[in-house]
Amino acid sequence: MIVKSVYELIGQTPLIELDVPVAKGSRILAKLESFNPGGSVKDRLGISLIEAALKRGDIDKDTTIIEPTAGNTGIGLALATQKYHLKTILVVPEHFSAEKQTLMRALGAEIINTPRAEGMQGALRKSRELANQIANSYIPNQFENSDNPDAYTRGLGQEIIDDLQANNLKLDAFVAGAGTGGTFAGTAETLQAEYPELTSVVVQPEGSILDNQPEHPHRTEGIGVEKVPPFFKKLKVDEVQTISDDEAFNYVKQMAQDQGLFIGSSSGAALAASMHMAEKLPANSTIVTIFPDSSERYLSENIYD
Repeated sequence: MIVKSVYELIGQTPLIELDVPVAKGSRILAKLESFNPGGSVKDRLGISLIEAALKRGDIDKDTTIIEPTAGNTGIGLALATQKYHLKTILVVPEHFSAEKQTLMRALGAEIINTPRAEGMQGALRKSRELANQIANSYIPNQFENSDNPDAYTRGLGQEIIDDLQANNLKLDAFVAGAGTGGTFAGTAETLQAEYPELTSVVVQPEGSILDNQPEHPHRTEGIGVEKVPPFFKKLKVDEVQTISDDEAFNYVKQMAQDQGLFIGSSSGAALAASMHMAEKLPANSTIVTIFPDSSERYLSENIYD
């Protein structure tokens, strides 16, 4: 296959059956989103946010894009704005992965850091402050923009269905992490329509507030929420699995040592939750999860130590 641009490589990522001892003879299949050109599931989101805004007329060729992001959305956005030659400012809380910020800069984005203690809400406040100062600016606002789940309804969810049907498999459970909640909501909506009896499970780290958990800092990056995502209001969520940093990072190490898979901590948490669900589900169930990115963008944070 010969492609004419990197944007043709977004999506159609592999679904791998993990060679791990799963309870009750069940199987866990993981969507390897690190195979996207920007290295994460958020490449799908970046191009969706920009192209939907262009189509509506919310932005034009002179618009400055401003977005608060923990990293992967910033990379996906910068990849998309590079296609349309749009100036891009990404507001990132200072403790997040240095590798992600390096990649954002490499794609041409300007990075502004905000204090760690203020979290993503502080980055959002700073983004709005900048938008008030810069004429013809636009905040996609991944946290509330319905283009977010739509990006996965059209792509990721249908890809999973196609892969399962091609292999004569039905789906018993969908297990995935939630940050903005868009990936989970959009994918789950599509899967629930195809598999009405599907068990849908949200994964969060300890310190995320879903399921009335107390809020506190955590090492697991890319998932965890400070308030309930608006995309969950009409969505059927059957269970919330809360995974400790230690368990998530243990699976990160195990996947590298035993499977040759370099996964990030949010993927480790998703795998941990999938293993727990296998113990609850009927025998011989099929569980699909999402591995959002790879460990390579967290090496400076000693992800394997």
